[in-house]
Amino acid sequence: MSQRLDKRYTVVPVVLVLTALAGFGLLSIEPTGDVVTSQPIPIERVLASGDSESRLLHQQFQQAVVLLQHREYDYAVQGFHEVLKAAPSMPEAHVNMGFALLGLEKFDAARSFFDTATNLRPEQGNAYYGLAVAHEGLGELPQAVAAMRAYLHVVDSDDQYRRKAEAAIWEWEAKLAAENDER
Repeated sequence: MSQRLDKRYTVVPVVLVLTALAGFGLLSIEPTGDVVTSQPIPIERVLASGDSESRLLHQQFQQAVVLLQHREYDYAVQGFHEVLKAAPSMPEAHVNMGFALLGLEKFDAARSFFDTATNLRPEQGNAYYGLAVAHEGLGELPQAVAAMRAYLHVVDSDDQYRRKAEAAIWEWEAKLAAENDER
């Protein structure tokens, strides 16, 4: 327990200061008018742009990802919220926001972010995986199976999470079969 608290006292303030500085930097940048668009803005496009606004956005995104990886879900949600204010059409930000919300067990909100990511980029595999987990958390096993099948459909055959996804489908279908037998 003390190690976790020590890590928080060192990592969280640094990330918060960096995020605050990045936020102040965004306030000084004039909007270009093309940030809010119906077309998805993939992270690759943000990286390729190279302008200061894009670098700052990428930095904010990476900081939120680090918070997510350290299971600092509340702070990650705040970070992804800032990213999505600047780039609401970035599928990766929606996916990661969904995973942060899953960490907080806010399944309905997570489902919404994953759903948005799949609408922005239908081939975004990890969005379907997260969508399946959100549906499972809500007790919606038929939808969880469908979302996980979509995940398997869009990812490569050697995807590192493929076996876990197949196992989840098998488990959920077994639960659904057992529920049908009880009726």
